Amino acid sequence: MSPIEALLQSHLPEEDYSLQREVCEAHGSDYTEDLLFLPEAVAWPRSAQQVADLLKACNLAGIPVYTRGAGTGLSGACLPVRGGLVLSTRKLNAILDIDAKNAQARVQPGVINAELKAKAQEFGLWYAPDPASFQSSTIGGNIAHGAGGPKAVKYGTTREHILNLQVALPSGELIWTGANTLKNSTGFSLTQLMVGSEGLLGIVTEAVVKLVRKPSKEQLMLACFAQSQQAAAAVNGILNSVSNLPAALELMEKRAVQISKQATQTAFPEHPDADYYLLIALEGDSEDELMIQSEELYGFLDQSGALEVWMPQSSQHQEDWWKIRRAMGEAVKQISIYKEEDAVVPRAALPDLLTGLERIRAQYGFETVSYGHAGDGNLHINILKSHLSDEKWKNEVPKGIREIFKLCKELGGTLSGEHGVGLVQAPYLSDVIDPGALALMRGIKAVFDPNGILNPGKWV
Repeated sequence: MSPIEALLQSHLPEEDYSLQREVCEAHGSDYTEDLLFLPEAVAWPRSAQQVADLLKACNLAGIPVYTRGAGTGLSGACLPVRGGLVLSTRKLNAILDIDAKNAQARVQPGVINAELKAKAQEFGLWYAPDPASFQSSTIGGNIAHGAGGPKAVKYGTTREHILNLQVALPSGELIWTGANTLKNSTGFSLTQLMVGSEGLLGIVTEAVVKLVRKPSKEQLMLACFAQSQQAAAAVNGILNSVSNLPAALELMEKRAVQISKQATQTAFPEHPDADYYLLIALEGDSEDELMIQSEELYGFLDQSGALEVWMPQSSQHQEDWWKIRRAMGEAVKQISIYKEEDAVVPRAALPDLLTGLERIRAQYGFETVSYGHAGDGNLHINILKSHLSDEKWKNEVPKGIREIFKLCKELGGTLSGEHGVGLVQAPYLSDVIDPGALALMRGIKAVFDPNGILNPGKWV
């Protein structure tokens, strides 16, 4: 019996762990490129105490631990690059409480984002963070990456909706990072430190999240532009000019629309001269309220050079437009191996990012498909392998990626808005973070995880 098998046998029932190769293979990849790393074993603990006990035992034995949610990540953050144990949160999937009076929920990390949304709606509330993967990604994974999504322009990212966390540490301790309050100025914010920490500091075993009241109606608008700079400039103009903040402002390159349209077999309006599209979501509690907002926005889009502006003729059209946008990542993956970069800049700098991207793309000879959360200045740049040789893919494309991130830094941005650093962005981290700041982050890692068993081989 191997050491890891003996450890698991002493802490979990037989049905809650596996060393079978097919199970390990299924937990050795996520949505990041075509990467695969085999762990030695996979475990599915059912309680916070089991997580803490497993962590303590692995810490004493020097066994690497990689925490995994639904495996929908795009930075390779959960990949078991040094073998060891994949600790899946799949069976930690209970919604423990909906506190409607205080508009908050208490959940385990394996709860699917969409399931929490549906449960909150029964109480007239809503869990706002909505990454494209919300129907399959978990709350724990969303916390680990600081996930955003289309509605972040109005509601903020996951970070703004986490009140308190229960965390298991390598020492075997279970701690709470804060309080179940909207305000907390008591000591350092360990809660905020854990959000976006990618399983490097501890394992979230329970979360207290903020809920909001969601307006009852949504109205989509779709505008198209001949040039990327026009569309990007319109984004900042909208956010600085209209009376009501849109709930979403999504920028989509023509090629992204066409690829997703083909993959989903879904109807979507197109203009023959349009290269970029803006999908805009408005929210309100009445048709009259939405009409006032859409009329104001229509006038602004017309002045901004939009070639055409559409509004859905039915609820099915509205669902189809969202389907096209949310399916883009998976649709692009079907046509080519790709590297997805999660570039983010101050939103007014988005036209400069797009201009620079065209230059870099031409210089290094690769093809890109871009879309993203323009209201946050967050652009997902998919670099396709397509016709590129293995040599160019391995040696030349990373040079172009480095140029993209250096441009983001020059524009006041950074290399990730919501996907995290993980494995694939680690080589570029020193281009965007000062050495002193990076040294502090490594020091924090050492305090939480002195033996380095949590997610080793990643950016720290």
